[in-house]
Amino acid sequence: MASDPAADAAGDPQRTFEIERKYDADADTALPDWSRIPGVTAVSAGEPRELDARYFDTADRTLAGHGIALRRRTGGPDAGWHIKGPRQGDGRLELGWPLDEDGRMPDAVAQTLAQWTSEELHPIARIENSRVAYRLRGADGVIAEFVDDHVRATDLRTGIRREWREWEMELGAGAPAGEAGREAFFAAVEQAVLAAGGRPPSSGSKLARALGG
Repeated sequence: MASDPAADAAGDPQRTFEIERKYDADADTALPDWSRIPGVTAVSAGEPRELDARYFDTADRTLAGHGIALRRRTGGPDAGWHIKGPRQGDGRLELGWPLDEDGRMPDAVAQTLAQWTSEELHPIARIENSRVAYRLRGADGVIAEFVDDHVRATDLRTGIRREWREWEMELGAGAPAGEAGREAFFAAVEQAVLAAGGRPPSSGSKLARALGG
């Protein structure tokens, strides 16, 4: 994850370019041993986080059609309003604004969304997540953050509830700078995931899975 702290000081959204991999796991699957990944010198203790997010879109899913996801999330270090953009190569740009005080969308979020739609937005999904986060450190700092997610999702259009467990590994500031180094890191991660009993993801995002995709 690479963020732009200067944007906060200017009053603009925080910009984060996420490069991550997701995996599925059964409820009782033991965590992989990340200390054996090449370049990892230490793994932090797990940090529990309780996250609760509402996702919004128009009635005909205009934002989804542009590859955009809009959510308001409470809990965790990045609570706030987030706009996730379409994939750009190996990652995805996320824009973030602080939480509002009255539950209403901040004007800055609405103004940003106007480039894709001016239609009325409706809540389409609620995703509650009991997360435990671990930081994998190396010689240059945090290589990546690994999160173990137990997800409870509700499709607010139909009332259908779904539950699953997934793992996510997102690169940090101390990750390899080159594409070859990043791919080597993720290859080692995948090997550890498969050895522990994890598997490739059944869906590309939590929102898609919450909506039955």
